[in-house]
Amino acid sequence: MRILNPPGWPRPKGYSNGIEAEGRLVFVAGQIGWDETGEFRTDDFAEQFRQVLKNTLAVLAEAGAGPEHVVRMTGYVTSREEYLAAGKAIGAIWKEMMGRNYPVMAFVEVSALMESRAKIEIETTAVVPTT
Repeated sequence: MRILNPPGWPRPKGYSNGIEAEGRLVFVAGQIGWDETGEFRTDDFAEQFRQVLKNTLAVLAEAGAGPEHVVRMTGYVTSREEYLAAGKAIGAIWKEMMGRNYPVMAFVEVSALMESRAKIEIETTAVVPTT
């Protein structure tokens, strides 16, 4: 995997401008903040973010992939303000669960998600190197 950052561009914080990768593609459907039983345990934004990553990593593990293989994430949040307010907590959770991998990302605010208690949904693409 190679991080793409054009000459003279500042290094983005928390994501990459581009990634070049070769290997087996793994696509993870949008994951929300409920647990493996389909129950929401919290309405706290940062804790739902933690659960989204936990769910994402569980699906990736089924394909023999881990956080180091994630190359792209698209997130949908129901409140830009809650997302920004939870920034420090989200950063700590990211480092704990994803390490120093910073995939390409886009996050957008939406009026609602299909599950009414969901505050965040993230879909993920990973590339697992072929040996």
